[in-house]
Amino acid sequence: MATSPAGVHGISNQFVADTAAADPLTATFIGKPGHDDRLTDFSPEGHAARLELARRALAEVAAAEPADGSEVDAKAVFLERVGLEVELHEAGLTASNLNVIASPVQSLREVFDLMPTETADDWAVIAKRLAAVPEALAGLRAGLAHAADGGRVAALRQVTRVAAQCDTWSGRAGGGSFFARMVAGAPAGAALRTDLEAGATAAAQAYGDFADFLRADLAPRAPEKDAVGEDVYRLQSRYFTGSRLDLAEAYEWGWAEFARVETEMKQVANRIEPGATLAGAAAALDANPRYLVRGKDGLQAWMQDLSDKALLDVRGVHFDLPDELMRLECRIAPPGGGVGAYYTGPTPDFSRPGRMWWSVPADKEEFSTWREVSTVYHEGVPGHHLQVATAVHQAEKLNEFQRLLCWVSGHGEGWALYAERLMRELGYLEDDGDLLGMLDAHLFRAARVIIDIGMHLELEIPKGTGFHEGERWTPELGLEFMLTRTITDPAHVRDEIDRYLGWPGQAPSYKLGERLWLAARDEARARHGASFDLKTFHSRALEMGAMGLDTLRERLAQI
Repeated sequence: MATSPAGVHGISNQFVADTAAADPLTATFIGKPGHDDRLTDFSPEGHAARLELARRALAEVAAAEPADGSEVDAKAVFLERVGLEVELHEAGLTASNLNVIASPVQSLREVFDLMPTETADDWAVIAKRLAAVPEALAGLRAGLAHAADGGRVAALRQVTRVAAQCDTWSGRAGGGSFFARMVAGAPAGAALRTDLEAGATAAAQAYGDFADFLRADLAPRAPEKDAVGEDVYRLQSRYFTGSRLDLAEAYEWGWAEFARVETEMKQVANRIEPGATLAGAAAALDANPRYLVRGKDGLQAWMQDLSDKALLDVRGVHFDLPDELMRLECRIAPPGGGVGAYYTGPTPDFSRPGRMWWSVPADKEEFSTWREVSTVYHEGVPGHHLQVATAVHQAEKLNEFQRLLCWVSGHGEGWALYAERLMRELGYLEDDGDLLGMLDAHLFRAARVIIDIGMHLELEIPKGTGFHEGERWTPELGLEFMLTRTITDPAHVRDEIDRYLGWPGQAPSYKLGERLWLAARDEARARHGASFDLKTFHSRALEMGAMGLDTLRERLAQI
């Protein structure tokens, strides 16, 4: 893409380069080379430097006159996304960020999952980064303490749960440290091995010390109340959806969508086990050997096989997939994080492929596949892998901010949930067990709309729902609702409640994003009539890259 340094694309590209230099963790996650031996500075000074970088770029893009239609779109995306990043910084929510799923504590550990390990040089880079872990965690301590001095502290639930994660990664919880296990596979060269083992020991000790800091210093300052209230929730919701939602409407719609999916699930459950409840049908499926795989290696092989089949099946029929997108690795995530599946994108040159990760309880050795078929489609193809890797592949159309750095949960998770439904429409979920699993995933996401908004705004549970009518949502009621009104694995449910409470506004983005994708498709079909082509609609939509839901609604209306 030919760009002017002063144009929207040029400024956006420079912002990505500047961000990579100021935030080495992000550089590794998006595949920008040259920064993999360092870690991000999460001290007050580090946060201030990144805030100034964002403000400067925001002003430059705002002043730039778009050269063409692509820059008009790029400007809208940049102003909305980076503008919200600045708002979060200024509200004190970036410096105080601590939660069980996506905060600096997890990123400082998870970045090592993405580093190459093929050569001795690769391991030498890892050794340098390992040696930087103690300083990075010291900076994070300083940043969190400074935020606490300003009145911003994560809720006690998040502080204590993250401390437990740190115990696991440090080895205090048994089983050895993550870092020791990681370096065990390194080359045998004496000097390198010494550096790696010293770095692993120091990193593990630093995570143990960080757990002590959380318990001794931050926990006494942390509020016991989990709900963040309307002001913080609205800002976080805008960040995760890219839309100024009518929260009352979204809450009401969540209940209606929950009821719709629940009704269909009961019909499917009755076909599986006549007269059975949802829980009864789930138990029958869990006991059916046809849906069982054993061992983490068995789970990994199963999801890789299903993912590979999906890639081959949809290519050239429902989607045009270039060769670069045909490689998707499926892996079991290291223990210590939250339970569930997630995706990491490829590097710009695709030397590191897109990856689907499955985080499972350390002691679990038997897995029910009926629950997870649609999850493979969600994380892989036609879900996140198709979506993210398509944008990365658009070097001729999108700038680097659009291709690599822009992520909006409502856009991305909405598409991936839409992808699950799409695979059903294409005939891939005709087995009633797999269909029940997909429907439960959608019921679960509808429940997220209800209880995430409900718990953080402490809303009243409406009449006619059959669940504690007239009471106001609490975390305890949220857990009870998920355990009794869905058939999701209980260990996953308990993790999920902690996730919602520490990541306000993210959980509803799945269903609300899916709602927009479905509506936009219906509107495009109505506009074009008999000439509507679904494959073309999907291609044009994904090639635009990520954007907030309000911007997406406008752009999809032009397809």
